[in-house]
Amino acid sequence: MPLSLQAPLLFGLIAALFTAVGLAAVAMRSGWTARQSGLFSLMAGGMLISLTLLHIGPEALMMNARAPYFMLAGFFGGLLLSSGINAAFPEKAGGRALALTPLLAVGLHSFLDGAIYSVTFAASFEGGVYASTSLIMHEFAEGVIAFAILARHGFRVREALFWAFLAAGATTPLGALVSGLFLTGLGPDVVAALYALSAGLLIYVATGPLMQPLKEEPPIRGIAGLGTGVGVAMLLMLMPLHGHGGHDHAHDYEHDHAPSLNDPSGIHPPH
Repeated sequence: MPLSLQAPLLFGLIAALFTAVGLAAVAMRSGWTARQSGLFSLMAGGMLISLTLLHIGPEALMMNARAPYFMLAGFFGGLLLSSGINAAFPEKAGGRALALTPLLAVGLHSFLDGAIYSVTFAASFEGGVYASTSLIMHEFAEGVIAFAILARHGFRVREALFWAFLAAGATTPLGALVSGLFLTGLGPDVVAALYALSAGLLIYVATGPLMQPLKEEPPIRGIAGLGTGVGVAMLLMLMPLHGHGGHDHAHDYEHDHAPSLNDPSGIHPPH
C-alpha cells in the first residue's frame, strides 16, 4: 500500500473503532450514553474549530494564494450539501422511511470525514493529525446519534446497531481509501487547493452540526464541553508532530509529484 494512503486509512479505521465503541456503549447503557452524546459533540466542535483556525487554515493560506476563496467554497459547499440532502429526501413518509434523510446525512458526513483525512495528510502531516484527531473525537457521538435515529423509527436493536455502524463507521475508512487513491494522480497545486477547501468544510462542521447540542445542553455544561475541546486542541498543538522519517508529508508529496527543478515551466507551491 502506498505510504500516502497508510496514515489516512489508519485514522479512518480508528474513527470506525470509536463509532463501534459508541454503539457498544449505547447497547449496554443507552440512557447514560445518550445524555453524554451532546457533550462529546461540543468537545469535538471546540477542538476542531480551534485547530482549524489556528493551524489548518493559516497553513492553507501559506500554501495557496487563492486559499480564502477555496475555504469559502468549502464552508458554503458543506452547508449546501447538507441542505440538498434534506431537500432531495424530505421526511414525508411514515415509519422507517423517516430515518432515511438523517441516516444519509450521517453516512455522507462520515465519508467526507475520510476524504478530509486523505486531503489533509497529502498536504501536511501536522494538518492531517490535527484534523483527523478532532474528527475522530465526534465519532463516538455520531454512532450514538445514528443509533438513536434508527431506534426512534422502529428498528430493532440489532438492526439499528448494524445500520448505524455502516452509516457512521464503515464509511469513514471507505472515504479515506477512495479519496486517497484519487489524490495519487494530482499535483501539489491541486492538493493545496483541496486542503483549503477541506479547511472551509471543517469550519462548517465545527460551527454547524457539532454546535447544535448548545441548544439542548445546560449553558454551564455546554461551555465546559467547548472549553475542554479547546484545551485539548492547545495541548495537541504543543506536541512535536512530524511525518515519516522526520519530514512533512507536504514536502514528500511535492518531491514525488512536482516537475523537475531543471524544467523552467515547473510550478511549485509557496512555503
